[in-house]
Amino acid sequence: MTEARIQAAYVDHVFILKLAGDVRLTLCATLDQQVSALARLTDLEDVIIDLRDVVNLDSTSLGFLAKIALAIKARLNRQPVVIASHPDVLRMFEVMGFGQYVTLSEAPPPNVGPLYDLPVVKVDEEGLRERILDAHRTLMDMNDRNRDEFQPLVDLLELQRFDAGYSR
Repeated sequence: MTEARIQAAYVDHVFILKLAGDVRLTLCATLDQQVSALARLTDLEDVIIDLRDVVNLDSTSLGFLAKIALAIKARLNRQPVVIASHPDVLRMFEVMGFGQYVTLSEAPPPNVGPLYDLPVVKVDEEGLRERILDAHRTLMDMNDRNRDEFQPLVDLLELQRFDAGYSR
């Protein structure tokens, strides 16, 4: 699989997030950091998420993209634009019910200049588990199908968290 990469730029009140490669839970802390960064941008007007170079997104990564979409829709009263062309990525967005939270497009984003590589944020096992839980809870809140799909995983992770608390 292609190594994952996250880039970003903020130009003219537009935040562009570009993901590439095989995007998995190892990048969830980096994506979570971007959710927080977006919340601090006082003059934000639009968000574009470019997934044209993504070959795979796991459910944790999808959960953080959902978190971004929900936050932007609530804050700006508009949906972020997600640019994707890979059939598997488009199918995942359809199956997960992203249609009411993002505007899907195959058109390339505007040329805003250079995108900057975001460093991978390292996280310990407990932090990773919390972020996975957060991502899947967000997906579950999107629709009943996702709730049915991810409830067993969330239950398992919560049980592991409970068990870990008693083992210390």
